[in-house]
Amino acid sequence: MTLERSTRLPWFPLCFGVFLGLSLLKFGNPPIMEKWVTAPTDIYELVLGSPWPIAWAYGLAALAVVGGVVVSRPELRGPRWLAALPLAWLFWQCVAALGSVNPALSRPTVAHFAICVVCFYVGFFSLAGFRPITWLWPGLLLGFLIVVAVGWEQHFGGLDQTRQYFFIYIYPRLKEVPPEYLKKISSTRIFSTLFYPNALAGAILLLLPVVLQVIWNGRARFSQGARAFLVATIGIAALGCLYWSGSKGGWLLMLVLGLVWLLRLPFGRSFKMALIAAVLLGGLAGFFWKYSSFFQKGATSVSARFDYWEAALRTTLAHPVVGTGPGTFSIAYQKVKRPESEMARLAHNDYLEQASDSGLPGFVLYAACIIGVLVFTWPKPGQRLPLMAGQPQTHGSEDRGQPGGADACLPMAETSEQQILFALWLGVLGWALQGLMEFGLYIPGLAWPAFTFMGLLLGRCDQGKTKTEDP
Repeated sequence: MTLERSTRLPWFPLCFGVFLGLSLLKFGNPPIMEKWVTAPTDIYELVLGSPWPIAWAYGLAALAVVGGVVVSRPELRGPRWLAALPLAWLFWQCVAALGSVNPALSRPTVAHFAICVVCFYVGFFSLAGFRPITWLWPGLLLGFLIVVAVGWEQHFGGLDQTRQYFFIYIYPRLKEVPPEYLKKISSTRIFSTLFYPNALAGAILLLLPVVLQVIWNGRARFSQGARAFLVATIGIAALGCLYWSGSKGGWLLMLVLGLVWLLRLPFGRSFKMALIAAVLLGGLAGFFWKYSSFFQKGATSVSARFDYWEAALRTTLAHPVVGTGPGTFSIAYQKVKRPESEMARLAHNDYLEQASDSGLPGFVLYAACIIGVLVFTWPKPGQRLPLMAGQPQTHGSEDRGQPGGADACLPMAETSEQQILFALWLGVLGWALQGLMEFGLYIPGLAWPAFTFMGLLLGRCDQGKTKTEDP
C-alpha cells in the first residue's frame, strides 16, 4: 500500500490510539491476576467501574490486525534480524509454555505477549506509514489525561472513599482477596486505573514525554502561550501523580529522562552542563528529603526485591533452557523464598523474570529486542529526515536542489516528526529502565503502548540516517 493511500485512511491510527488509551483505563492488571477480574454488570461498572476482563481485548486486537493489514506498507525498514526478534521471542514463549509448571498461569501470559507482538508489528508495518501520525494521539492523550485525573481524585479523597466502600460492602462478601489488593487499598499511595502505584509511575514515564511533545507541536491549533500553559499544566499534574504514587524508582528514572532531554537542547556546552548539574542536585536532594524515613527504616522494598531477584536467578540456573513457564515466577519463588520474605507473584524485574520463566533464550531474545530498538532508533540531532515518495517538497529541499522522491531529505528544522520520535524513544527508554525493578512487561496497559512505540520507531528508523552536511 502506498503512503498516499494510507494517508487518506486516518481512521486506523485514530481507532488504534483509542485502543491504546483504553488499555490504560481498563487493562491495567497482570494477566495472571485475571481470575479476580469480573465482567461489569451495568453501564456504570462498564464505564467507571473496575477493569475489564482481558479476554475482551482479544477481539479488539483481532480487529487491529485486520485494520493493520488494510493500511500496511510492504517495505521492511531497519535490520531484518531486529524486526524479527519479537516474533522469535513470542515463539520461544510458546515453547516454554509447553512445559509450564502451571499452564493456567502461562496461557493468559502468552496471550498477552501475543498482543504485545501484534502491537509491535502494527506500529512497524502500519502506523509507521502515516506521515504525520497525528491521528494516533487523541485516544492516547485522552486516556492519559483520565489516568492523571483519576490519580488526583484519589489523592484528594477518592482513595479514602473507595477504601471505606470496599471494607464495608465488598470485603465481607469475598471468599478470597489477593494480598496485593489489600495492601494497595490500605495504602495512601495512589494508583489511578493501573494495577498498583509503581505501574502508575510506569505509565507516566512511558507517556508523559510524547504527550507533552504532541501538545507543544500543536501550533496550528494553539498559540504559543496556550501551548506553554497546557504543557505546564499537564506536566505538573502528571508529576504530582508520580509524587503521590510514592514510587522511588519512578522519581529517579524521571530525573534520568529529564537529563537525557537536557543533553539534546541546543544550548552552549557550559550552560547545558550547569543546567544539568542544577537539575541533578535538585532532584536528588528532593528525593532524599522525601524518602529519608524510608532509608532509615532499612529500605524494606529494596531488600525484598533482592530476594525476588535471587530467587529468579536460582530458578534460571535450575531451568536454563525453557524456565518454569511464562507467568509462573510465584510457583518457583514459593519453593525457595525465606520464611520472613514477602510473597510475590512477579519478580519485579522483567529481564530476570524472562530468564526464570522462559530460560536464557527467552531472556536473550527479549533483552536483545529492547536494547536493539533503543540503540538502532536513537534519533541523533543534526540529521536530515527522508522525504517519502509522494510527499511534497519543502523550501529547504528545493534550496538544496534535491528532487522529491524516496532519496530526498528534509532539513531537520522543517520537521516536528523527529521531535515526536525522540519523545517516543524517551518514553520507551523510561519503560525499559523501569523494567529493571518492576514488571511493566506484564501490565497490558503499559506493555501494549510500549511495543507499539518500539514498532513505530523501528518502522521510522530510516529517518535521519543521512547526516546533514551543514555544521
